[in-house]
Amino acid sequence: MTDTQDEALGFAAPHDTAIPYLARIREYYATLGYGAPYRWAQYVDVPFAPLTKPLTATTIGLVTTAAPYQADKGEQGPGAPYNASAKFFSVYSGDTARDHDVRISHISYDRQHTSAQDQNTWFPLPALRRAAENGRIGRVAPRFHGAPTNRSHRTTLDVDCVELLKRCREDHTDAVLLVAN
Repeated sequence: MTDTQDEALGFAAPHDTAIPYLARIREYYATLGYGAPYRWAQYVDVPFAPLTKPLTATTIGLVTTAAPYQADKGEQGPGAPYNASAKFFSVYSGDTARDHDVRISHISYDRQHTSAQDQNTWFPLPALRRAAENGRIGRVAPRFHGAPTNRSHRTTLDVDCVELLKRCREDHTDAVLLVAN
């Protein structure tokens, strides 16, 4: 991306990085064969808003980048090698009252230092349901949503985020737990 494109998207300056491991991730993407270094979406101003009611009365949604398991797409279990065939390219939704088999083999994460054994790290739906049962949150939204990882800022902002917002509004969601893997 050019500086002009970065400015048009509202990104913070490249040196304004809060977490140093991003440099290592950028290098990892480069080794996967992508031409220009990956530019993380990092903003000076973020569109977050404070809750307007107590957490105990709030409907919490869940958005994850985990993919539904697809038996015909090769190895996808914990610790599986990167598996691009397991990617998904459109927003999907699922019933939060049921358990789901979602996985992260399609995500480029540090497999050397992470075992990916604990599904709650990428899909904490059972923990959210327990929080609602224990009165810590008002309720879990009726659906969770999957956000594709297309590596395109434009597609994410102009297509995926628009659809995610629409679905969260349909579910009367007050706040969202975003679990980006």
